[in-house]
Amino acid sequence: MQPYSSDSAHLADSPGAFPEGAGTADDSRRADPDRRRAPTPRFSFYALFGGRRAEVRREDEREGSFVDRYRRGVVLLIAWTALMNVGDSLFTLIHLQSGGIELNPVADYLLKTGRVGFVLTKAFFITLALLVLVLHKNFALARWGLFVAAGTYTLLNLYHLSLFF
Repeated sequence: MQPYSSDSAHLADSPGAFPEGAGTADDSRRADPDRRRAPTPRFSFYALFGGRRAEVRREDEREGSFVDRYRRGVVLLIAWTALMNVGDSLFTLIHLQSGGIELNPVADYLLKTGRVGFVLTKAFFITLALLVLVLHKNFALARWGLFVAAGTYTLLNLYHLSLFF
């Protein structure tokens, strides 16, 4: 019998490590390649349907790593930014109906497609940008981008509200 090792993959592959028919704690995992041999991919099935990894195991690996589960704070920050984006779109339409003008040339171009086209196109591109940022949440630039986006949209909505008073 071999001495105890924390490397269960090594033990499982060595002859005589387990008595015949005893198996390991989870025989189904032995057939699959060890998921720990490669870093968590940027896009994975688990990101949408219950991932496994919410945090890195070692603190020095945090910067530049990918995980397939996200903390509540990150999800709330993304939801807040998306909500503020919708608010900005609606306030923009209200102000335009009251005689205001759109100063942003990209938004002005989108408004020429119609109100629904404006809101849907703006929501699509902001959602796409937020997805890229959340996938890269363990990168300093992406974290900075998430906070800047949330703060900017919050201030923009406060500005829209101030126009009513």
